[in-house]
Amino acid sequence: MIIMKYPIRNVVYEKIRQAGTMTDTDLMNALQKEGLTLADSDFNKTLMDLEIYGLVRVSWVTKEKRRIELIADSEPSS
Repeated sequence: MIIMKYPIRNVVYEKIRQAGTMTDTDLMNALQKEGLTLADSDFNKTLMDLEIYGLVRVSWVTKEKRRIELIADSEPSS
């Protein structure tokens, strides 16, 4: 049996794509339910990568809470 390991950024993007818009805490909880635990620095770097690629927008809601929203869906609609 071959187990493929996807890049963390792809897993995080899929979670955001499924939800459309979520907070950083909701995203972290969703990832932990999948058995994926990230250090804060890795989580922030992944969000920054997705933002640089133009896939998501991250904005501060409160001092400790961020809103993550999907910008574009790269999959073609059928």
